[in-house]
Amino acid sequence: MTDVTRPRLEGTVAVRDGRRLGFAEYGVPRGRVVVWMHGTPGARRQVPVEARAIAESEGLRIIGIDRPGIGSSTPHLYRDVLDWTEDLALFADTLGIDTFRTVGLSGGGPYALAAAAAFPDRVEAVGVLGGVAPTVGPDAAAGGPIQLAVRLEPVLRRGRLAMGAAVSGVIRVVRPLANPAVDLYGHFQPAGDRNLLARPEFKAMFVDDLLNGSRFQMSAPFSDLVLFCRHWGFDLADVRVPVHWWHGDADHIVPFRHGEHAVARMPHATLSVIDGESHLGGLGIARDVLGVVCHPARADTDAGGAAHA
Repeated sequence: MTDVTRPRLEGTVAVRDGRRLGFAEYGVPRGRVVVWMHGTPGARRQVPVEARAIAESEGLRIIGIDRPGIGSSTPHLYRDVLDWTEDLALFADTLGIDTFRTVGLSGGGPYALAAAAAFPDRVEAVGVLGGVAPTVGPDAAAGGPIQLAVRLEPVLRRGRLAMGAAVSGVIRVVRPLANPAVDLYGHFQPAGDRNLLARPEFKAMFVDDLLNGSRFQMSAPFSDLVLFCRHWGFDLADVRVPVHWWHGDADHIVPFRHGEHAVARMPHATLSVIDGESHLGGLGIARDVLGVVCHPARADTDAGGAAHA
């Protein structure tokens, strides 16, 4: 029997300027492709075990991609979020991928949406799980913890590589304490995230992703924050493929109202409330998420929670 807890394939793909993007692949080699964008922080293995099992049983090909500065990906700061899609096109072409769907958790949400804005003929649907909303321009959502990054943007921009190196060094030192560190983090989170992190399969996924993604470098989260404080390079109205956005109504990292705001500004977007869940709640509904993004015409009420057009 296939071990769905480990990637079927891992490697790197050459992109622009001699850089490389790392990836981990789950499921079957010729299945319908779902490009899964990790959160901030996160790396290529931040794919729920349930999603990996579904990929095996239902013929999907789920690919997690390291953003620049994490895991096996070359450090790099894009001009804006949309600039990333030129690397994505090279990545997809190299792996023989024509059409695909995208899913983005938290900080992966802007990247999942950017792919749809850039390639409406290739991206069939988008799933966003508690995604970050724009902070500048006409689509900006007010308030929330992300405003701290907006205020600190000059520091983040100038010091992102040094901060990433410092965090990487700390993680290397405390590697033997990774499990209790996740327990300690979960202890201080709201009930939804605390309960999810207490589940063995989710705890194992986060520890594995943290240790593999931060083995060499950890600048990607700081680069993400810099880009989230800029115009993304596209407007939400430019995303014209079906988007389904799930958001916990108790999210303490990205306020639920940010999800409502973003969905209202896209022409073909639907919002589902994850009742009582906080920031990581979307990771616990992998079957619903994959069912909807792989069958975007499915009734919104099949996606779980309360749906709003």
